[in-house]
Order: sequence, then structure tokens, then C-alpha cells
Amino acid sequence: MNAELDYDLSPDQWETLKTLRSGATQRRALSTSAVEQLVALDLATMGGEGPLITPTGRKVLIRGSSRLWEDVAA
Repeated sequence: MNAELDYDLSPDQWETLKTLRSGATQRRALSTSAVEQLVALDLATMGGEGPLITPTGRKVLIRGSSRLWEDVAA
């Protein structure tokens, strides 16, 4: 396990991170507080057109997605 990618994100933070991955067309309903929290965790950054997912955020999302599937399957 890679401890640096283990984040205990809230459901709102997960949804926001997934939305950031989707691209600009899906960003209309982002939670401002969730974006701010993700930026503080270095999982997102503020760009010229709004928040963007960072490489670390992308890794956390991929790792977290598989863990979420494991929880559902259990």
C-alpha cells in the first residue's frame, strides 16, 4: 500500500474530484468548499478556467475508485 495516496475523503470531495476529471463541461455544479479542501490537499489546483485535478489527485481518484468497488462488493 502506498500511504501517500490514502486519503479519507468525504463523499462530496470524491464527487468533486470525479467531476474535475471529467473536464470543463461537467463543472457547473462544483461544491466550492470541496474544491477548496481538495486544493489544500494538493489534489486540485486553480487554473485560468477554474479548478483542475492534479496528477496526485488523479492517482488518488484511481486508487480510491478501486477501494470503493471493494467496499461495494463486500
